[in-house]
Amino acid sequence: MDRTTATLRGFNRTWTQRVGALDESYLGTGRPLATSRLLFELDPVAPTPVTDLRDWLGLDAGYLARLLRRLEAEGLATTVPDPEDRRRRQVGLTDAGRDERAELERRSAEAATRLLRPLTDRQRERLADALAVADLLVRAATLDLRRARPDEPAVARALTRYVAELADRFPAGFDPGPADPRDPGTTYLLATSDGEPVACGGVRPLEAGTTGTAEVKRMWVDAAWRGAGLGARLLASLEDLARDLGHTRVVLDTNSTLVEAVALYDRAGYRRIDRYNDNPYAEAFFTKGL
Repeated sequence: MDRTTATLRGFNRTWTQRVGALDESYLGTGRPLATSRLLFELDPVAPTPVTDLRDWLGLDAGYLARLLRRLEAEGLATTVPDPEDRRRRQVGLTDAGRDERAELERRSAEAATRLLRPLTDRQRERLADALAVADLLVRAATLDLRRARPDEPAVARALTRYVAELADRFPAGFDPGPADPRDPGTTYLLATSDGEPVACGGVRPLEAGTTGTAEVKRMWVDAAWRGAGLGARLLASLEDLARDLGHTRVVLDTNSTLVEAVALYDRAGYRRIDRYNDNPYAEAFFTKGL
């Protein structure tokens, strides 16, 4: 067993014991951790789609159904058809459920405060920094990276944030023009965590209907996820995707303002080439053989 694996396993044992994850009654609520966590994930105001809960928590559909039945039996939640699509179901908290969720929040905060109390201010800062890094890296290791259709809502949300970031960072702003930013000819990869897009990118034939050279397009990583290696993983996955689609070379362009992107392409073995398109925002052009 390597050191990283052994350290992670040791931390898991320490943490689950210290925070009460092994207790039959988590935080004295009379419910185990899984049921309490499900209660915490339910929005106090708006109903939550069951499919979203399953995606966020990574739970088997049958197990999730059993947990929901327990909350319903205790009068804490109700499951009803989605008014926009009656084939889907959504879960809402009752008044008692909202009160119980607030109580769970209070007890959880108290438990965290007790755990931290023996530590000095400096030790608390070290712990907070270490856990923030651990949280980011564990999320990066377990996020879902998959092919996605251009018309998926999550792709649209990711591209909206991509355009907004470019508009904010480019000295003269950024206007994608009248073209559909989703570019129906592009095959996308989408990374999601807890159901939300955190990275995306696509490849498309440099010339429509041909293979040989593919262009990497609209590669974006959420700012909060930078430093976790997600950009390098996404780029390598886009290269694999281009290869699977029959291409033997990829090209891409970028703006010199995006210094982290330029550095990423250099590290990944891309070489500079002459301009190959009329993109007014592009200042640096790269290629890599597959």
